Amino acid sequence: MNPLYRNDRPGEFPRSWYAATAEIPNERPPLQGDSTADVCIVGAGYTGLSAARHLAEKGFDVVVLDAHRAGFGASGRNGGQVCSGYNSDQSTLIKKIGHDHAKALWDLSEEAKTDLRTLCADHIPEARYTPGLIHGTYTPQDAAHDRTEVDLLTQDYGYAQARMCDRDEMRSLVKSQQYEGGLLDMGAGHIHPLRYAFGLARLAEAAGARIYERSEVLRIDRGDPATVATDKGHVKARHVILAGNGYLPNLERKVAARVMPLNSFICATEPLGDRADQVFGQDVAVNDSKWVVNYFRLSEDRRLLFGGRPSYSIGFPNDITTLLHKRIIDLFPQLKGVKIDYAWGGSVGVTMTRLPAVMRVAPNIVSAGGFAGHGVALSGLAGKVMAEAIAGQAAKFDTLADLKIPSFPGGSVMRSPILRLAMTWYSLRDRLGV
Repeated sequence: MNPLYRNDRPGEFPRSWYAATAEIPNERPPLQGDSTADVCIVGAGYTGLSAARHLAEKGFDVVVLDAHRAGFGASGRNGGQVCSGYNSDQSTLIKKIGHDHAKALWDLSEEAKTDLRTLCADHIPEARYTPGLIHGTYTPQDAAHDRTEVDLLTQDYGYAQARMCDRDEMRSLVKSQQYEGGLLDMGAGHIHPLRYAFGLARLAEAAGARIYERSEVLRIDRGDPATVATDKGHVKARHVILAGNGYLPNLERKVAARVMPLNSFICATEPLGDRADQVFGQDVAVNDSKWVVNYFRLSEDRRLLFGGRPSYSIGFPNDITTLLHKRIIDLFPQLKGVKIDYAWGGSVGVTMTRLPAVMRVAPNIVSAGGFAGHGVALSGLAGKVMAEAIAGQAAKFDTLADLKIPSFPGGSVMRSPILRLAMTWYSLRDRLGV
């Protein structure tokens, strides 16, 4: 089933706390008839909007097509966590790809965070960027691994914003008796993701990009120019960017074989008021060392925003609320009886290696996706480096593309059942404490 409509109604934002607390712009018109552009971008999330802004600022004529609305997909639904690095530790990257390439990737991830912070400070203050993210650990082994990582970042990279917290400090910051320690990163943080997406769209349009909503791309005909077709029109463009990530239909075999959607779910409790002090000692975001990760933080009105992946089916479960409520009470029994006001889901893009799949699909078609939960900052960077590559400066693009992400065994046909089996096994490991 088409991932664009598997769990959503056309053009309708999910009933999320994000949608309830953002000024949703008027719907933009769909593409009608024939059009031309220097660049046609498929997908109006962080990646596509970032690429559109950078290209338009460089003088390119840019068209962005989205099947739903700008910010509709993962960009407007995610946990809002602005993470350092990638969904793979630097020590692991060094072993896999060598010191130089790993360091170049780290530098790009730092650029991604800097770009996001600057945009929020200068142009999108409503996104409310807030510094501070903790990686909570359950076992001494997890803590030892994180300590090694902090030492590497401090000594080799000069990154002084991450440090370890012992059990007592961790439990003063995040008041769960399950955590044995944590890695506090003040160079990371959290934002209101939907407001940020709307801000990126506003900046892209101000730079001259044209965004068409409710314009699902049905076919891309390669050539120079390429032709990007919807049901009501088509765009002839010198360059095409594929930026749909977990919401990209099977338009391009090379991308579909490497990037697949994985559902994740979030809920927002009722406002906690003073009860929030029973959960947090500081306004930080949290993710943890479970294979099937929990991630959570406080909202500006002191709700607990709590996310996880309790279902591995293609469709959303019928009762997201109960599944997430159970995970909340497991970590924070002091919140027993708390009500859930909002619950929603979305799809992130993942790869076999959990690293981004940035690639040149054809001489004039590029793609980026598969950020595996680290996309709030990295997806904007991916849009930026694809824009630079189209403008003739491909060094950063090549640094990411050199990761050479493998296809899932069996390609796009077998990727979903294989990943579901893997995630079920990881969930079992979490329950057994392995």
